[in-house]
Amino acid sequence: MKNLILSLSTIILVAFTSCKSDDSAGNATLKVNLTDAPAKYDKVEIDIQKLELGTGNGGFTTLNLANAGIYNILDLNNGVDALLGETVLPAGNVSQLRMILGTENYVTVDGIRYPLATPSAQQSGLKLSWNETLEPDGAYEIWLDFDADKSIVKQGNGSYSLKPVIRLFSKLTDGQVKGYVLPAESQTVVKLINPTTNEVVASAIPEGNGYFMFRGIAEGNYKLMFDALDTTPYNDVTKDVVVSYGKILDAGTTTLVQ
Repeated sequence: MKNLILSLSTIILVAFTSCKSDDSAGNATLKVNLTDAPAKYDKVEIDIQKLELGTGNGGFTTLNLANAGIYNILDLNNGVDALLGETVLPAGNVSQLRMILGTENYVTVDGIRYPLATPSAQQSGLKLSWNETLEPDGAYEIWLDFDADKSIVKQGNGSYSLKPVIRLFSKLTDGQVKGYVLPAESQTVVKLINPTTNEVVASAIPEGNGYFMFRGIAEGNYKLMFDALDTTPYNDVTKDVVVSYGKILDAGTTTLVQ
């Protein structure tokens, strides 16, 4: 009888230890936001129905969406963002984020609303690489920067399709640049340019008061170009800037002259 009691005690102790070991793995929290690089359309409406996070074992965890449905992503530029969803999930490795769209995707051009063809986004989803190890009790926040200008393609028959170009960045990789450009009559587009390749890394269409902001920029040296509309009499201006993670570079106010 004593041996039986001892055996049962051992089993209970092993089971308790096993459960305790599983709990010690812990959970992490993740918050996902949506933002946008600007484009010269009236509206770009994206129907976001689901977000899934790919885990290290090949499975997917569904995130809790704040609001499933249509987002006009042109409302989300110059530092503005919207919370897409957040969740608590087991700590461990993640490999990708998957965004699944609904059928209500549109672009409005000169007052006319056109449907956006997005077959793959409605089936397998838009896949974004994100390799990260989520630590127990860690709190993580990422942004999906949807580049509307590069993502929308006009077809030869006059229709439009969506081929998403999305940058993913986190607080650790969020280099920021902000400033103002005047006058509004110059209709300036602000561009951040890689000085080595002359590639336009990001662009911004300022608000009515001239305010602009870039987010999710990699550390490094850039040229900040204020590109006035060619049909205006204003001259372009270029400045050298250095972007660092964890800091907001204030470029001040730039006034273009004729």
